[in-house]
Amino acid sequence: MEPTLITVLLVAVVAIIVLSVFFSFFPVMLWISAIASGVRVGIITLVAMRLRRVTPSRIVNPLIKATKAGLGLNINQLESHFLAGGNVDRVVNALIAAQRANIPLEFERAAAIDLAGRDVLQAVQMSVNPRVIETPIVSAVAKDGIEVKVRARVTVRANIDRLVGGAGEETIIARVGEGIVSTNGSSNSHKDVLENPDLISRTVLSKGLDAGTAFEILSIDIADVDVGKNIGAFLQTEQAEADKRIAQAKAEERRAMAVAQEQEMKARVVEMRARVVESESQVPLAMSEALRSGKIGVMDYMNLKNIEADTQMRNTLGKPGEGSNSNDQGDSKNGR
Repeated sequence: MEPTLITVLLVAVVAIIVLSVFFSFFPVMLWISAIASGVRVGIITLVAMRLRRVTPSRIVNPLIKATKAGLGLNINQLESHFLAGGNVDRVVNALIAAQRANIPLEFERAAAIDLAGRDVLQAVQMSVNPRVIETPIVSAVAKDGIEVKVRARVTVRANIDRLVGGAGEETIIARVGEGIVSTNGSSNSHKDVLENPDLISRTVLSKGLDAGTAFEILSIDIADVDVGKNIGAFLQTEQAEADKRIAQAKAEERRAMAVAQEQEMKARVVEMRARVVESESQVPLAMSEALRSGKIGVMDYMNLKNIEADTQMRNTLGKPGEGSNSNDQGDSKNGR
């Protein structure tokens, strides 16, 4: 290979490398597009963006759109918003949409909404085209104890002025559910709710549920109303069952106390019998002592024994079964 050809190839390679490095730091094509679109931006400014780790296309392209729409933005505003972590393209699109819809929206407010984590373009679109939020089935009980299940559709429109610091859709759904529950709970009968579903809408709308939220409630429409369980009867049944258990527990307690008292009385009877037996055991000892001391004689003792024998015989004859048996035994002896 000739030395001249090698030199040409080396020069070409070096030129390609130099041009690649040059165009990586000097976005000439982007600068030409900006100049052609009427956006005055210097090539040094684009190089400075590279040094600040800012992608020039993410700033210049939205700036071209804003200039063509007549928004009057400058490159410093867009670059500062990009460095703060915002979405420049989405903010510019939101400003263009707001301008076309005659909605007053400044760049500072749109940038604040975007940095707050909300989709500013979607908010502008919701201001133009209201959104319908469908609530889950809300269960409420009327005064007659019948459960009423209601599902509502809430038409809301974004409020640009309250997007920063305003509550979201979850708050709207919770407040509408609270209004449905309070309206149904204050109804004397579930039939009133079934006959006039718009009563719920009027009551909920009159409470100003969109206060402090990022939305404005336009209408509340009742999508579905169903009758659920008889909660009043169910609660009464549960109360009756609970009262029954309480009464049974009290009756069982009284029965246990009666059984315990009965056992206690039996124990006292056994104790008294033991005392009687103990007292009777002292009688022979006292009788022996009386005989030894001469307080009674032998004839007195024999008379006492005869009296006891007569008493025992009378008691035996007084019993029907034993008396008949003794008579039979006497007759059999006489027959012999």
